[in-house]
Amino acid sequence: MQLHNLEYKKGSRNHKEKRVGRGHGSGLGKTSGRGQDGQKARKSGMVRLAFEGGQTPLYRRVPKVGFNNDRFANKYNVVTLISLVKYETKELTVEFMYANKIAKNEDLPIKVIGNAVLPSGTVVSAHKFSKGALESISNSKAKAQILE
Repeated sequence: MQLHNLEYKKGSRNHKEKRVGRGHGSGLGKTSGRGQDGQKARKSGMVRLAFEGGQTPLYRRVPKVGFNNDRFANKYNVVTLISLVKYETKELTVEFMYANKIAKNEDLPIKVIGNAVLPSGTVVSAHKFSKGALESISNSKAKAQILE
């Protein structure tokens, strides 16, 4: 095969360019295949995508839905120290908090917050403590036990 012997594949060059507006006999005369009058018959007559004829388009009628990072946040059962003061036990365990409905959701870890004076010698066990809660517990001579 040489450059001067190259040929087009048979049947690949049969399509002639569509010549519009060249008389009735061509089949594409007068309106050039665009139908009778109207916006789409004009030279720049196509409208943009989602155009609804001047009516407020759907993408503007429907409210925006934003992004919320809440599903990636660490969620805890929040327990205040004030709610633990009324119990006279020396050990305030996670099981005790779930059993007495201090912490509602058993699937979530417990975080103790707030400041209150606990009886001395009380052991509070939870998954997490706030700084204020740790200070209050240590000031009242109680112990905070952090669970993993």
